[in-house]
Amino acid sequence: MKIFTASQIRACDDFTIQNEPVSSLLLMERAAQKCTDFLFQILDIEQKIHIFCGNGNNGGDGFAIARMLYYLSFDVVVYINKSQEHFSKDAQVNFNLLKELSGIEIKDFSEFYLTEIIENEVIIDAVFGSGLNRKLDGELAKTIEKMNFAKGTKISIDIPSGLFCDEIIEADAVVFKADYTLSFQFYKKAFLHPETGKYCGKIEILNIGLHQKYINVTETSNFTIDGDLIREIYLPRNEFSHKGNFGKTCIIAGSFGKIGAAVLATKSALRTGSGLTYILAPKCGYEILQTSCPEAMFLYGGKDFIQNFEVENDFICGIGPGLGTDPEMEEKFLEFLNNYSLPLVLDADALNILAKNSENLNLIPRNSIITPHPKEFARLFGETKNSFERLNLAKLKAKELQIFIVLKDHHTQIVTPEGEVFYNVTGNSGLAKGGSGDVLLGMIASLLAQNYSPKNACVFGVWLHGKAADFAAEKFSKEAMQPSDVIDNLGEVFKKLY
Repeated sequence: MKIFTASQIRACDDFTIQNEPVSSLLLMERAAQKCTDFLFQILDIEQKIHIFCGNGNNGGDGFAIARMLYYLSFDVVVYINKSQEHFSKDAQVNFNLLKELSGIEIKDFSEFYLTEIIENEVIIDAVFGSGLNRKLDGELAKTIEKMNFAKGTKISIDIPSGLFCDEIIEADAVVFKADYTLSFQFYKKAFLHPETGKYCGKIEILNIGLHQKYINVTETSNFTIDGDLIREIYLPRNEFSHKGNFGKTCIIAGSFGKIGAAVLATKSALRTGSGLTYILAPKCGYEILQTSCPEAMFLYGGKDFIQNFEVENDFICGIGPGLGTDPEMEEKFLEFLNNYSLPLVLDADALNILAKNSENLNLIPRNSIITPHPKEFARLFGETKNSFERLNLAKLKAKELQIFIVLKDHHTQIVTPEGEVFYNVTGNSGLAKGGSGDVLLGMIASLLAQNYSPKNACVFGVWLHGKAADFAAEKFSKEAMQPSDVIDNLGEVFKKLY
């Protein structure tokens, strides 16, 4: 799914109005109806609803939603800023319709300070939409703060008031903190970064029928990974295929006391469909790896750490989990990279070794994939103030080094050398455990070995990783699930795909 900027979304609205054709008022009605349909599914008819409406079209959505919920027999109270009662054209029409309903009480924002919201009630934020471009202050900021302190379920229409659609906000900005955000047609960039996404709660994308032609022809470099994209990428197996059709994956990992990382990476490569899987590891892990991963072939890499990085020229390598920090190993690894030209996948200690000298980055083969978490990224490329800056730096480095960067985060971002960014929306906080990155490395390396392009291996691998984690969390909980449970649930994901 494409991610558009606030200006592109406005242009999409205008294009729809001109070419469907549909009036702007009817498009607002359509959006309000989609919100009302969703609210009717999640709310109880006994819950009292407090809707806060601004003066623009977001407020117009709120007025229309209030009217529709009232017709469904909900008890609705609407709050407006009566001292500035001048609305946008469409908002004014919906406000006039609302005033004709004697059963809906219309109050001033200031009256909310005297209102006690109980836990079973609902607060709906329709104050500011995606067009906001200034920090909230004055009475509006105080009202939003009061809404945040109130009990009850909190829902934002379009985007939480106080957030910018495409940019970071100031650290002390006042923002409505929603349990749900009902967004029209598209994800917004602000939903997908930790500094801003924390205000959005659960995101629901509501299709309001914006014109498909505009969506198809309008260019963007930002995308979310959705089912349609995965179905385009996924390569089902030919029934007449054999193991040679699915590549040779070589996991280079492990040192004394860190063989578990090698096990996780190897198992995930196997479960992701690698035709032939090799594990180059130190002798101290031989019995563990041969017992836990009997389908993989063991290659001797040294005694307690890897000293020998020699691999066959048709291997696709995933390197890094549990390598350790032995100086001899580091020297041999850099020597290996200096003489290797095929794309490979690098994570963990492989990245930490590269980070020791910026010149080492030039040893990474073109079209390779690196999978840093935020701290590893900072070691490699330097500190940034926030995730928006980090993403911009990643785009520069991906282009400069001609590599793919998988920025691991709650919504992991895949950055291509061409400047495209793919945000992943599968996965959960149960992945916040040591070993999850080792699993991801094995999966991406396996897909790369199976002739997925580097971009598709990243996109598919990250999506698979998150989707399997969602199955694991459902079975075991986010707290109890383990990285090995993610591996065990890969089969469930492939069955759904197939």
